[in-house]
Amino acid sequence: MFTISRKLFAEGLGTALLLAIVVGSGIMGESLAGGNTAIALLGNTLATGAGLVVLITIFGPISGAHFNPVVTLAFAARREIGVKPAIGYILAQVAGAIIGVWMAHAMFGQALVQVSTKLRDGPSLAFSEAVATFGLMATIFGCVRFKPDFTPMAVGLYITSAYWFTSSTSFANPAVTLARSLSDSFAGIAPSSVPVFIAAQGAGAALGVIVFGWLLSPPALSNSSQVESEQ
Repeated sequence: MFTISRKLFAEGLGTALLLAIVVGSGIMGESLAGGNTAIALLGNTLATGAGLVVLITIFGPISGAHFNPVVTLAFAARREIGVKPAIGYILAQVAGAIIGVWMAHAMFGQALVQVSTKLRDGPSLAFSEAVATFGLMATIFGCVRFKPDFTPMAVGLYITSAYWFTSSTSFANPAVTLARSLSDSFAGIAPSSVPVFIAAQGAGAALGVIVFGWLLSPPALSNSSQVESEQ
């Protein structure tokens, strides 16, 4: 059993490494792609998906490897994490995400403190974030219900696909969204675009909790089944 301090450290460190992967691979991809956005996005996608598999495998046994405030809130809504630990998780995730962005900037010799100028506006992108986050909830809750050991791989594969089937490239994470506003790079998002993204992520997550809480709940035993089980 891990102490709360170790769980919080795991959430912060894991989220920092995730953002270092997301932003760092975005910078690398853009620098090597020669102006080809598709190639840059492909490099960013593969690094992020692969990194998630590894990070969730490492940190999952310690903290659950949420790395995402809406995931933590979803588990809190299911009463699988207490309110105080959930608040601690979210603070650790946000702090870790910002540190991870700074780590990426430092690795590529860029200014640590930046503000993104990359606008990501419009109802289609907001809807895309809601869909992406809803799908993430489906992935997590489905694995928790039926195949827990596959969770790292499933989340990595889902995010890899969501980078390409969503118009927003699937941020699906308020901590990631906020931190990426502090990077004026390929992976950045302008601060003015952040509130709508986070609101859409929250809506998608809430809908996911409701839908999959119902869909994946164990079926109730019928009266005849109850009688047979008692005999």
